Amino acid sequence: MKIGELARLAGCSVETVRYYEREGLLQAALRNLNNYRHYDSHHLENLKFIRRCRALDMTHEEIRALLQARSQPDADCGAVNALIDRHLHHVQAKIQELKALERQLTELRGCCHSNRSARHCGILRELEQTEDLSATPVLPRGI
Repeated sequence: MKIGELARLAGCSVETVRYYEREGLLQAALRNLNNYRHYDSHHLENLKFIRRCRALDMTHEEIRALLQARSQPDADCGAVNALIDRHLHHVQAKIQELKALERQLTELRGCCHSNRSARHCGILRELEQTEDLSATPVLPRGI
């Protein structure tokens, strides 16, 4: 199959397929005589697997490890369990950070209860306060 059909069947864009190939997550396709990429069912299975892992917010390194484990069906899956345990711990920590952020935003929202001029906005006044922010959790962009 061509790249467009692979992308359609996997529910992603052609650029996503090319990106995963560049990143080494998806094995490069063979080229036909006319230089078109040719993908098979193995590519589709792996692409769907990668997409499911990404939907679980797994990193490329985690996905590489899972793909490696998947390629050795008779090997012990202890490393897979450990990887998922680490990822789950990471997600739980992120949830706690997000809950702390929610509490802070709720508290900040409580500083202004009506529409007023920006000069009298309690939220802006609170944000202007100079206090030690080192205790405030800082979340990475995109969360």
